[in-house]
Amino acid sequence: MSAIEELVRRGRGPLGPQAAVDGGLPGELAALLSVTNGFAVFNYGVQVFRSGPGGLGPELTAWNDDATWKYTYGGLADDLLCFAQDLFGVQFAIEDGRRVSTFDPETGELRTIGESLDDWAEWLLTKPDQRGTRSFATRWQDEHGPLGHDDRLLPRTPFVLGGEYTDDNLVVCDAVTAMRIRGPIARQIHGLPDGVTISLRTD
Repeated sequence: MSAIEELVRRGRGPLGPQAAVDGGLPGELAALLSVTNGFAVFNYGVQVFRSGPGGLGPELTAWNDDATWKYTYGGLADDLLCFAQDLFGVQFAIEDGRRVSTFDPETGELRTIGESLDDWAEWLLTKPDQRGTRSFATRWQDEHGPLGHDDRLLPRTPFVLGGEYTDDNLVVCDAVTAMRIRGPIARQIHGLPDGVTISLRTD
């Protein structure tokens, strides 16, 4: 069994009706969504977006439309096809159609994971608590109740500015709103060295 097959086996889905997915998507992603059209894994620590009308949670094409949230990042997310996200809104994306990367919603920084969805799945399965936010997602929902399909956790004080991964620093937020809030912050701090003093502007 491949890593991506194992990830799907552990997941809960599909989140959308079964369909032959194409629409110009990279072949590997289209094949995955044709088998399981969106799913959640690690107690919703990671959510893979569905494709097409009907279903639960964000829809892939709408999520990647510039008008949804990418416009707030001023070009930092333009070359990304975001196909999944973790509990805190870190995006998993196909970058330039060639590699799978993470996109930090607070800084706009990219980190390459691998060359395929199978590389991505293996990366998650190796450390599901750290990379897939499994333990945090489980504990949060055990204490606060289940998250909605469109919800993620948003820090009151961004993690990059010293905010902690604690309950009193986190609020449940619609995933689109959470990205729009952090986009202007990411634009201002993207590429700055660690430890620099900044003065954020608010729109």
